[in-house]
Amino acid sequence: MSAEKIWIAVGLIGQSAFFFRFVIQWIVSEKKKESTIPVAFWHLSIIGSTIVLAYAIHKKDPVFIIGQCVGFVVYIRNLFLIYRKHQSVTEE
Repeated sequence: MSAEKIWIAVGLIGQSAFFFRFVIQWIVSEKKKESTIPVAFWHLSIIGSTIVLAYAIHKKDPVFIIGQCVGFVVYIRNLFLIYRKHQSVTEE
């Protein structure tokens, strides 16, 4: 298998992580009968973003590099807020 085909597979794996975060969000929302974003959504966002960022760097694509870097910051911040809230609730 050529290096380029491996990189295409890497990019597809990253995009798959992004796709499955929406599937998980949809399933959880249907179960709760309300729109909700589970923590797994943010974890898959970070995984997908990291993998797609690696692919974008390999391709030297500044549009995807910038987009993934900005998204990555948002995903990390959301997880930080979730875990901080969870920690304050368990301390009470």
